[in-house]
Amino acid sequence: MDGKIQPAASATEASQAEKPLLAYDARIAGDDARTRVVIDFDRRPEYTIHYIANPFRVLIDLPATNFGLEPDDLVARGLFSDIRYGTMAAGRARIVMTAKRPVSVVLSDVKEEGEGASYRLILDTALATEEQFSALMAKQDWQSEPSTTQESVAIMLPDAASPKSGPFVVAVDAGHGGIDNGAHGVDTKTEEKHVTLDFARELAAALNGLSDTEAFLTRDKDEFLSLPQRVQLARNRKANLFISIHADTLRQKNIRGATVYTISDKASDSLAANLAERENLSDEIAGIAFDREPAEVADILIDLTRRETQAFSINLAKSVVDSFEGQVLLINNPHRHAGFRVLQAPDVPSILLELGFLSNKDDEKLLLDPAWRKKVAALIAQAVDRYRATATANGG
Repeated sequence: MDGKIQPAASATEASQAEKPLLAYDARIAGDDARTRVVIDFDRRPEYTIHYIANPFRVLIDLPATNFGLEPDDLVARGLFSDIRYGTMAAGRARIVMTAKRPVSVVLSDVKEEGEGASYRLILDTALATEEQFSALMAKQDWQSEPSTTQESVAIMLPDAASPKSGPFVVAVDAGHGGIDNGAHGVDTKTEEKHVTLDFARELAAALNGLSDTEAFLTRDKDEFLSLPQRVQLARNRKANLFISIHADTLRQKNIRGATVYTISDKASDSLAANLAERENLSDEIAGIAFDREPAEVADILIDLTRRETQAFSINLAKSVVDSFEGQVLLINNPHRHAGFRVLQAPDVPSILLELGFLSNKDDEKLLLDPAWRKKVAALIAQAVDRYRATATANGG
């Protein structure tokens, strides 16, 4: 040390530390025995590697990162059947590489390029046995990785209106987010996570315009929330209603229109069953292990959902469908049901609203139209207001 003070360098380092990393280029090569993944960053990335089974996944956890990658940069090949990346939460990003068979990272390194101009993360993966993969999972340290399982909390019978306990609270849940992009538009390639958040904001504003009503967003930015986290956020705020917003895609591109779903152990039809199966994969896409609730808790959840809460949920769904009739295009049999995990709050009446299908060009245009979103949000607000009045009159 020469004793000189260098404040400018310290300020620069502090500024860099506050900025998200930028991943600006990537490539993948290899076969079904060995596969190399290379990602270029603007600064040296700090990263950790984890493994999750069922299916076999390699997780690369990073600090806050902006992914400026082209869609074809990280197309899965070799050992991997799927690669996703995106924000997990504030200050956290993740790359999830789903493998066809057990794999291991045999080499991970960061190389400096051009005297600090860029940094290259290199990951070499190789085929492994199930025993080797299990050993990797057993010895890994998740450190402060937050739990995503539902906590054990007091179960209470739902009170549909709660007029004496403050405002009528509605949780508005924008589906997908962060690393989980959801579906893509057929024309614009718009990601579902942005469509749902735009509409959720519009709906929350419409609901907050109602008398003695307080609506809040489960997420107000492009970040990932697990399905149990979404449910728990509604319960923590003692929400009277939970409305989850989605805009999926179908193989049949001619099908269009809105659908309202409620929870049921048995799906009403194959479309509902397939949709629930896809939506329930959100946690898997983000690299989260699904830990089922203890048997006694699951029994309570199912029992309450079938009885009190499900009745309220069905009434809300009918109110929304009635509000849409003649105003918003609906698919045939617009009230359907299936086993959506995001609708499992035992004491919060819940619906999942498919606004339309991004796989249909006409629906896609409407979903991206601010005037249409405002109109539909107002109709849902009317349905919620009517539901509340009916529930109160019936003994709320």
